[in-house]
Amino acid sequence: MSVFLHRSCGAVLAYALISQGALADVTAQDVWDDWKSYLTQMGYTVEAQETSDGNVLTVTDMTMTMALPEEDGSFDMVVPQMTLTENGDGTVSVDVPESFPMTVKGDGSGETFSTEILYAHTGLKMVVSGSPEDMTYDYSAGSIGAKLDGFTVNGEEMPADALAVSIALNDVSGSSRMKIGENRDVDQNFTAADLTYGLVFNDPESGETANVDGALQQLAFEGTTVIPSDFDVADPQAFYDAGFAFSGRFTYDSGKSALAGTSEGQAFSLGSESQGGRLAASLDAQRLAYDIEQNSTKVAVTTADLPFPIEVAMENAGLKFEFPVQESEEIQPFGFAMNLTDFTMSDVLWSIFDPAGALPRDPATIALDTTGTAKILTNFFDPNAVETLALSDTAPGELHSMKINELLISLVGTKLTGDADFAFDNANTEAFDGLPTPKGTANLQLVGANGLIDTLIGMGLMSDSDALGARMMMGLMAVPGEEPDTLNSKIEFTEEGQILANGQRIK
Repeated sequence: MSVFLHRSCGAVLAYALISQGALADVTAQDVWDDWKSYLTQMGYTVEAQETSDGNVLTVTDMTMTMALPEEDGSFDMVVPQMTLTENGDGTVSVDVPESFPMTVKGDGSGETFSTEILYAHTGLKMVVSGSPEDMTYDYSAGSIGAKLDGFTVNGEEMPADALAVSIALNDVSGSSRMKIGENRDVDQNFTAADLTYGLVFNDPESGETANVDGALQQLAFEGTTVIPSDFDVADPQAFYDAGFAFSGRFTYDSGKSALAGTSEGQAFSLGSESQGGRLAASLDAQRLAYDIEQNSTKVAVTTADLPFPIEVAMENAGLKFEFPVQESEEIQPFGFAMNLTDFTMSDVLWSIFDPAGALPRDPATIALDTTGTAKILTNFFDPNAVETLALSDTAPGELHSMKINELLISLVGTKLTGDADFAFDNANTEAFDGLPTPKGTANLQLVGANGLIDTLIGMGLMSDSDALGARMMMGLMAVPGEEPDTLNSKIEFTEEGQILANGQRIK
């Protein structure tokens, strides 16, 4: 499915996005020939009628079709007419219809389906400059979007109000530069005043409904893509082996969304807003990386089960990782990090389990930052290899080392911090029940644990016997620190499979 999305997005970009570069002569035929070459290369069958009249090349009844083996179906797009006009200064203006249809058909789980999607724009202006080997497309539009225009299951058309989906970019401008050599190098950037989206769902049988509306403000994107000149479109692994690579960064200034509906006869609603964020990603034959962040997020939920809204907020939330994806005898680095910073709940929600306000209500934070090395034992872009792995008990890789650069858990008046550095012996899996044997040290510090236990006893949430057991465990694993109510722990794993806590053997 991911390969289909990449190809279909490439098709739409060929009409709606394309870039800016050095001025040189490019003809209407140059532009059209390159589109045909690019789309054919991406797996489409392209058919159209071409007529030339002076400086205008008119393309009519252009159809693009691609088989979808993963879905046992097809993707079709029809553009009734478009014109490519030579402007007399070495540039070409491209005009496409204000709307045209796209169709996805498939057969899955014994059901056939057909989805009609309507692409539409207002005021799209596109100018191509450069040379046949280095084309730049500059574009702008009042809006560019798509909406669901029909959905059929087993030959029966679904009611218009059963499912409605739409998405639109407004006040769009950008450029895309295609340099054609050994590979096709694409540099893209665009900005948009906002992105709006909506979804309406109504199930007449169950009575369940959902209505989603949302928007992102002040969007920007920059990215580069390398598309190999020669590959087998039916072989995803070959696509990456041939040199495909992508790197891009998407940002926005603010966002909001609203969800309302019914489930099991009960009404519910959810609203959220944030003050900006980013999504950065890179992908090639060797590695996959993501860096996601969202700022000043607020969420409010109402349900029929509670007489008040559930409100939570977070100053920052982030997720970052980088993993190797190809089988290799070499040991390769990886990384993973996440954070939930300054998480807060409304006093109404706190009062459910702490009506007297005994627990500290300071903002909570959870953060983890790790790096390490591993040996990958399968090709994750090879569907056959992934299927074989899923049907076997074989691990997808070997963990060789891991560092915890930061560990922070801070909530209800306690704070746990730490770091660690481990190496793993994959030849010794007996000491830890089939897992590779670790060797290294973890350093931990816990502040405020005894105070929290006293508070929980006073609230009736912990018995004296439970508290005694917890304190005995902490005494076994940790030693008192210099500051009041502070516990320090040094946990060592030896290559013989032993575990030491502050020098005392516990395994």
